[in-house]
Amino acid sequence: MNSSVTRVQPVGVALPEPEPEEALGLSRLPPELLLMLLSHVPPRTLIRHCRRVCRRWRALVDCQALWLIILARDHCALWPIAQSRLPSARNDAHPCILGRFCERRPIGRNLIQNPKGEGFLKWTVLTSEDGWAEEDEDLKLIPRGCMLTSFQWYHKKQVVDLEEEGLWPELLDSGKLEICVSDWRNDQQGTDCIYQLCVQLLDAEKAILDHFSPVPFPILKWINSVSSQVSHVFSNLKKGVRFVSLEHWIRDMRFLSEQYGVYLCNSSVIVRVRPS
Repeated sequence: MNSSVTRVQPVGVALPEPEPEEALGLSRLPPELLLMLLSHVPPRTLIRHCRRVCRRWRALVDCQALWLIILARDHCALWPIAQSRLPSARNDAHPCILGRFCERRPIGRNLIQNPKGEGFLKWTVLTSEDGWAEEDEDLKLIPRGCMLTSFQWYHKKQVVDLEEEGLWPELLDSGKLEICVSDWRNDQQGTDCIYQLCVQLLDAEKAILDHFSPVPFPILKWINSVSSQVSHVFSNLKKGVRFVSLEHWIRDMRFLSEQYGVYLCNSSVIVRVRPS
């Protein structure tokens, strides 16, 4: 005689929930889906953190495919130019050079570091003890932290490495970019000075390909201080431009050791897409 046991669940007692399945980790996503997901992560985070997660993630961050997605979405004005002038394959470019571009966003940004020259950081200064001085006086027309000279020729220079800023050679040589430079100065009351700006476009060996150097500008005694700007646009870039050198030359013609002269402030070097 067969016997069977029937188990009756007590009334009011809930059935136990089934054990949850293991959650799908990001690394188990299909490559195409993981690529799209990573494309929404900030470029700086991708390069500095996501590359360290695992070999698979590093390979994705180092390949062009990820950055092409970001480039097409976030740099619409540049995309028509960039897609036909992509950087050549480079074994030493890790992460992808497009990643550096997306991280640094050099188009439309002032590439001069410390443009006001505060503390002379990032600038090469050739002068004597009585030369350049920082001015902290709060003027209405110009920003704080500008600089002025005394009685000799003084030279302040900065060189911008365009490739280091994320611009690759094929893009620089495309003929579709232009470089805009400007320099603000403030002519101080009661002094005679000579001011000169010199901007040079250099190749990889630092040879001069183009330059802008207007005639030295005499600054005579003014009743009131006057702010003025010198600017220039290099609209037809020669092939091979890799550096931009910006220099100021200033001399106070009064030959006094006191700090009078010209304030220099807000220098800029900006790369932008040429208007069509």
